[in-house]
Amino acid sequence: MIALDYDKLAEAPTATDPFPHVVVPGFVPPDSLHAVLAALPPLNRRGSFPPDSVRLGPEARDLVEQMEGEQLRASIASRFGLDLEGAPTMLTLRGWTSDRDGRIHCDSTAKRVTVLLYLNRETEAFGRQEGCLRLLRGSSDLEDFAVEVPPVNGTLLVFPNGPAAWHGHRRFVGQRYSIQLNYMTTDTKARSELRRHRLSAFVKRLTMAA
Repeated sequence: MIALDYDKLAEAPTATDPFPHVVVPGFVPPDSLHAVLAALPPLNRRGSFPPDSVRLGPEARDLVEQMEGEQLRASIASRFGLDLEGAPTMLTLRGWTSDRDGRIHCDSTAKRVTVLLYLNRETEAFGRQEGCLRLLRGSSDLEDFAVEVPPVNGTLLVFPNGPAAWHGHRRFVGQRYSIQLNYMTTDTKARSELRRHRLSAFVKRLTMAA
């Protein structure tokens, strides 16, 4: 089993600018991150993939199971004063970012809470702020941000969704692994979104095999 640093999650401050969120650098410690990276499949197409649509090594599979587990759910519920008991989850993986990604948006209203876990090493591009997620004060200016989260070193970002939870990132094209976990409003909406992601992943697999 890989280690996740729940103590860091418990101790990280809950920020409110520009909206409530928690950032936890190193939530996946270095040794565990190394093992997970070796167990991830090469995802060289953009899009979100349900974990059962790709081949994961045991360490990556263990990470997915822990992300969907009760310890993380309880920790997040406690940090934000939410009742997440019984809330359905939706988890997807991304491995490639294109120039179509990063546009300013709020997440779907079907998603009560968004959890992003970044599984990349530091690179020159990320050092230049490319592909670094920005939490924004509005819907129109990518430079009007309160927080910037480099997508590296097992960093965890958690925020409840809302009408002002604007976020996006500067253009980046290339490998950018992340796990997105959402606690959903209803099971019907979770199943609908998962079906959409599974269909998209199936089409991508057919395209890659052609």
